[in-house]
Amino acid sequence: MDSAKTSDPMRITVLGAGAWGTTLAKIAHEAGHELTLWGHPERLAAMAYKKENTEYLPGIELPDSWRLEADWEKALDEAQAVIVAVPSASFRSVATGLDGFDGIAVTVTKGIENATGLTMGGILNQTAPEADVVALSGPSLAAEVARNIPTALVAASEDEAAAATVQEWLHRPTLRVYTSKDILGVELGGALKNVMAIAAGVCDGLQLGDNAKAALITRGLREMRRLGTAAGAQPNTFNGLSGMGDLTVTCFSKQSRNRTLGERIAKGEPLEEVLASATAEGHPTAKSARALAQTLDVETPIIEQVHAMLYEGKGPKEALKELMTRVRRGED
Repeated sequence: MDSAKTSDPMRITVLGAGAWGTTLAKIAHEAGHELTLWGHPERLAAMAYKKENTEYLPGIELPDSWRLEADWEKALDEAQAVIVAVPSASFRSVATGLDGFDGIAVTVTKGIENATGLTMGGILNQTAPEADVVALSGPSLAAEVARNIPTALVAASEDEAAAATVQEWLHRPTLRVYTSKDILGVELGGALKNVMAIAAGVCDGLQLGDNAKAALITRGLREMRRLGTAAGAQPNTFNGLSGMGDLTVTCFSKQSRNRTLGERIAKGEPLEEVLASATAEGHPTAKSARALAQTLDVETPIIEQVHAMLYEGKGPKEALKELMTRVRRGED
């Protein structure tokens, strides 16, 4: 479907008025859906007044005919679908409010819950068991999508009809959406690449050059696939948009908060200061991914070293040395 308008408008509520939530709300509204955006009252009030999200999407004009709603119950009233676009740290608390919801529930948050090892879709399966859960992922810098710069995403669900419905909502001339049945692989690809992006940022911060970064991304993808397939995902999923695609953009883009985190700590900035200035999902995911790897007995040397830098005080140069001096082996 190449039209920006869909034939069957739906009542969609987007939970989270950050960069990605605002962008997806804008796209769904432009496609003709009845759109409600839920978020912090102060941010919504500013958006209503200025017609833009100055904090996350400065300079991008937003609609004035959608609904901005800070009240939870009013935001969800009569919603046929929800898109959950909140940070992983608050995802479960938000998703808990969806108990009894029986429409399509889309997660666009990329993370792994530390206490349970669940992806965000796994959390939705627990908190909203009657919903059709879909994960939307891929190389998607929100500002570029909001400016209608060509982008490709993947909508994944065990329910093929639900994935196809989300595809129809968003598919347009500047946003191509594919579907997949491997929701676990799509979610793990989106989560694990953030850890690799931190490592890529360390490469930039240490000025290691292109060879080192290329090697890191190549081995990082192999590590993502190894851990993901051990968890039950399909290996080919990691060669797609939520794996290789998202890994590439997050490791190279100056807009990537995870890559920037790695670069800043490699240059000697205190981790606490870096985290205070921006949310980087790779930070909590490094802890969750390492725990998952230990549970599944999977070797993940890059994840291990990123975890050591973030949680054990290891210096970037020491982490690099340990990676480069590991026991010689054949390429797998």
